[in-house]
This record gives sequence, structure tokens and C-alpha cells, in this order.
Amino acid sequence: MGFLIFVTSILAFCATSVVSSSCTKPEVSAISYTTQDATVLTKIAFVAEFSLKCENNAKNIPLYAEVNGKTLPAVQKFSGPTVDNEYQVSWVEDIKKSRSGDYKVNLYDEEGYGLLRKAIRNGEDVATVKPLVTIILNHPGAYQGPWVNSEFMALVLSILVWYVAFTAKSKVLS
Repeated sequence: MGFLIFVTSILAFCATSVVSSSCTKPEVSAISYTTQDATVLTKIAFVAEFSLKCENNAKNIPLYAEVNGKTLPAVQKFSGPTVDNEYQVSWVEDIKKSRSGDYKVNLYDEEGYGLLRKAIRNGEDVATVKPLVTIILNHPGAYQGPWVNSEFMALVLSILVWYVAFTAKSKVLS
């Protein structure tokens, strides 16, 4: 019985030490990538890579992102001796639904994500839940090809050449 109490107290201590690691005064530096050539694609890819620096030196914090009402996991990059608190958030959108401009990527820790899910579940305003930090991802737009296809231009040009040649031939013969 004593051994069971000992094991339970060790597990409770480990659980509280893991949960208590939250980030205070977060600083984030981010880079982003979006698909810019959509001539043969049906979806636009959005990728935001960022590193998180906390005043209390908290490391390996589980993060979640919210973009345009969609919740996404923030995947932690390889955690080695030189890489800590580097994350990536990515998603895709249909070309017709995507827009150019700035996208707000709100990042939440586990506590904030729980409050966000609760607000969504209860139909409350999600703007009341304060994110840990917000990243701005800029999408300049995607090139979807020329306004007029080259095949169409070749057809119009060949009809024009034929018309000029036919009218010149008619004038010569008459």
C-alpha cells in the first residue's frame, strides 16, 4: 500500500511539473511561405515557421494555432541540443477561396486552446480569448496564368493572317 502511494505521488509531481510550464512574455520571430504560382495547382499552401522565446525560459510548449476560424496544431520542429521552441503551422486553401493580403495566425498554449475550444463549443465570441501571440502571414496572391491563353492568341493571329492574305488575293485577282 505504501508503494502505491509513493508511485501516485511521483506521478502527480511529474504531471504538475509538465503542466506548469507556460510561457511568460513571449517573443516570436517568424518567416512564412505561400504558393505564388497557381497555374497548375488547385490549392494554395500556407506555411509559417517561427521560434518562440519566453522570459521564463519555458521549452517544448505544446502550441495550437487559429486561422480564420480553423484550429490547427503547431508542430514542433526537431528538438535537439541546439534547436528549442521552433514550430511550424501549415494549411491549404482552395484557390478560389484564398485571398491576397495578411492572415492572422493566433497562437495558444494548452490553457488558451482549452478556453478557445470552450468558446467555440458554447457559441461565444472567440475574440474574447486572448492568444499567447499573433503572427502575421502575408500572401501576395498567386499567379494563375495569362488572361488570354497562347493557343487562343495563335488562333486569332492565324485567322487575321488568313483574312489579310485572302483580301490581298481578292484585290490582285480583280
